[in-house]
Amino acid sequence: MDSLTQIVLGASVAEVTLGKKVGNKAMLWGAIAGTIPDLDVLAKQFTDIVTANEMHRGVTHSILFSVVMAPVFGWLISKLYQKSNEANWKQWSWLFFWSFITHPLLDAHTTWGTQLFWPLELKVSYQNIFVADPLYTIPFLVCTAAALFYHRTHPKRSSINRLGIILSSSYMVLTLGIKGYTYFKFEDSLKAQNIEYDEISNRPTPLNSVLWTANVDADSSYFIGYYSLFDTQETIAFNKVNKNRGEFTQIMDEEIVKRLIKLCKGWYIIQKTEEGYAFNDLRFGMFSFGEATEEFVFRYDLVYKNGVLTVTQRQPDVENASEMFGILWERIKGN
Repeated sequence: MDSLTQIVLGASVAEVTLGKKVGNKAMLWGAIAGTIPDLDVLAKQFTDIVTANEMHRGVTHSILFSVVMAPVFGWLISKLYQKSNEANWKQWSWLFFWSFITHPLLDAHTTWGTQLFWPLELKVSYQNIFVADPLYTIPFLVCTAAALFYHRTHPKRSSINRLGIILSSSYMVLTLGIKGYTYFKFEDSLKAQNIEYDEISNRPTPLNSVLWTANVDADSSYFIGYYSLFDTQETIAFNKVNKNRGEFTQIMDEEIVKRLIKLCKGWYIIQKTEEGYAFNDLRFGMFSFGEATEEFVFRYDLVYKNGVLTVTQRQPDVENASEMFGILWERIKGN
């Protein structure tokens, strides 16, 4: 999830763990702990983009990291506040453990996947919430912030903070239900159109849980469709995109391409460009939210330089962001 959400979650969990003993210091250190796992993004400063993306949500998002590092941070903070004698090393360690572990547990609900069981390569990814969702974050944020204004022993402080956790958790459960509902909508529409397929992968579109998209693996091609809870048309329109696997044998044996395929869990399309190739990760959808296009959000540009295949990640065009969100909003409202 986005950084703000992880800060709120870390602060709220820390308040439950140690708020009555240390007051706002619990929320402060919980918020800090909630951001620490995402420091793995700094790997981009020291290595290539593929390696950095392989490392993202790896060791720092694991159960092992939470178990090993929580006592370390707990000891450091207990030394910092040893004169106040408000909480001991074990209690600070519990605060950091719960603030650490809830971070990857939340991230596991998004599309990228989380290596909870590192060093195993298995990535947990439920794909039921977008990486940033205001309906999840804002009520949670309001409740957590409101709790700050009460004394650490005031019963309303605990009640308001817990209300935020209940609201956010309830919304998360709701998105799981919506995911199941939309999955069957996509499945029924595929059957109605006599489209044979091997696998369906559905997930919400940016910033909402109303408009959902599905990638459908159909042997030599993919079908990509969108469904809004406000749609009135019974049949979902699917865009067909050919995989073109046999057209790019030159680069398929490249080690870096094999790593990209593994990174995107096999959901990819390679296209020829003027400079080289475009490797599209289908898990993050298109910019058009339903129109016939092959402009995907998450793309790597592959170019041979001096006989070596180089990889760069294309950044989204922020100049067209307002137009893109306008299209998204219109599609959310249904067809």
